[in-house]
Amino acid sequence: MAKNILIIDDSALMRRVISDIIEGDKRFHVIGSAINGLDGLNMLQANCDKIDAVLLDINMPRMNGLEFLAEIKKQNIKTTVIVVSAITTEDAKETILALELGAFDLITKPEDVEELRSDAFSKKLLDCLEVATKLRWTDPKKKIDTNVTKEPEKEDTKKVEKEKPLHVKQVKIPKKGMDKLVAIACSTGGPKALHSIIPKLPTDLDAGVVIVQHMPEGFTKSLAERLNSLSDVPVKEAEDGDIVKKGRVYIAKGGMQLRIVQDKSGEHVIKLSLEQPRHGLMPCADIMYESLADTDYDEITCVVLTGMGSDGSAGIKKLSNKKNIHVIAQDKETCIVYGMPRMVRQTGLVDQVEALQDVSDAIIKNVGVR
Repeated sequence: MAKNILIIDDSALMRRVISDIIEGDKRFHVIGSAINGLDGLNMLQANCDKIDAVLLDINMPRMNGLEFLAEIKKQNIKTTVIVVSAITTEDAKETILALELGAFDLITKPEDVEELRSDAFSKKLLDCLEVATKLRWTDPKKKIDTNVTKEPEKEDTKKVEKEKPLHVKQVKIPKKGMDKLVAIACSTGGPKALHSIIPKLPTDLDAGVVIVQHMPEGFTKSLAERLNSLSDVPVKEAEDGDIVKKGRVYIAKGGMQLRIVQDKSGEHVIKLSLEQPRHGLMPCADIMYESLADTDYDEITCVVLTGMGSDGSAGIKKLSNKKNIHVIAQDKETCIVYGMPRMVRQTGLVDQVEALQDVSDAIIKNVGVR
């Protein structure tokens, strides 16, 4: 049976194009479209049990996207919402707040009609709906089933656990005076997860923190600013040439690749570059992790949070051949999409599996404070 999608957008063109894309895929059906959040709320209330996902604009008359999300939260209406946002500074800020309010993910609106009707936008929209509505999704690169709907068969789960058990390290007292880094990778559901982790980190954390969150250009700056306003630790969007300092958080800039290199004085420095995406990702966590292999960090804590696909796993595997690492993966129950943590577990390199609410404590206990 086709998944029912509700479109809420004040642009007649956006409603028409999105509707054509959805109706062109037999797996989906447009159950209705609304010109503002208030009309959309009424449609959702009347068809809540039939709607599988909502595509939501941010800036609309009468009731905007943020007000819509706040209202369904207040009314305890359970539905999956994907924000379709323009790439403006104000829209980016509001989109981060929307993700904080519980939106599943974001899709950026093309800036012109030609791009709007492109295959690239159609694929991005349908891929997001595929995961959001819990249809089967397979990583075409790895040919590995990353189904986000069905539990793995019991025998398969046991097989994975037998082949790749947690190699749990003994609880250690963090050593001071060492050069440490926390390197975090996340994708779908990541912004909300980061809101649960970063504000709990202390300013005297004995490590710098670098984050690769899969987001378009413009949105990572708004994410950094929002987290900075909520946290004791300073948070910023990474800039080329930033020196990584303990007790500070750097978020990889959307639309660029991030590496950490060592300069002549021994400082660890962030380098940003414009290059071809890897597996369609800019930034890509694998690239960030691989770059750490050539640094002088004594310890690197790798944290893999909610997200679709397998980004981070290959990089961590390469990093483990050269550096002393400790790997923390978010557990399945608290992931929005159990893809990236699942795949890093299958490498056999994960030391801890933690619920989202416990990840910050795991980081602090592993790296210590100054």
